[in-house]
Amino acid sequence: MRFFLNIFIFFSIFNAFSQEAPNFAALDSLYREDQFYVGITYNDLQNRPKGISQNKFTPSFSIGFLRDMPINTKRNRAVAVGLGYSINNYNHSLLISETDGRPEYNKVDPEIDYDKNKLILHYIDLPIEYRWRTSTPESHIFWRIYTGVKLSYLVYDKSKYIDGDSRIIVKGNKDLDKFQYGLYMAAGRNTWNVYAYYGLKPIFKSAQLEGNEIKMSTLNLGLMFYIL
Repeated sequence: MRFFLNIFIFFSIFNAFSQEAPNFAALDSLYREDQFYVGITYNDLQNRPKGISQNKFTPSFSIGFLRDMPINTKRNRAVAVGLGYSINNYNHSLLISETDGRPEYNKVDPEIDYDKNKLILHYIDLPIEYRWRTSTPESHIFWRIYTGVKLSYLVYDKSKYIDGDSRIIVKGNKDLDKFQYGLYMAAGRNTWNVYAYYGLKPIFKSAQLEGNEIKMSTLNLGLMFYIL
């Protein structure tokens, strides 16, 4: 994490300097908007089973790099392909436990004052997007609308439940779908951009609650920061 933080600081300083000092390289008509990105969003679980609720703040964090490939002579339209890493947290009332290595799902008893019940998912991400912006070779401050599809592969998962008497941790849940994909859009000016992602595939592939399939998917809303 310190490595990514150092990169974030370096490119922030570089970006600020490039906007104030003469930058002859920026006059190159073959400029690209290759960028690092950092995202902070709120996770909202869609299609929750009846009786399952979310509680507390459920954040998501993402970081990565996108390779810009302009497709017109003005270079204000482009496609981009990237590679990233994301961590998604879900605080909810779905209790995930395990018996003989097999996951089981129940509703947390509303009478129990539990301390924590969360699901943590780590993904390797492959974003593919179409880009429209008002950038020019002379300026890196511009309006943008980026939209595309994100493919994700689950590399680590953990669910944790804690109350006064119990502590239940489940890792490597085989009911979780390793592959995810969804649509997203980022829009804004300069570094700050609003961001939305809608997952098109349920998080679980085979889990059931009270005989019914769990088809929860995710909606992410928040901010995306782009760093040249």
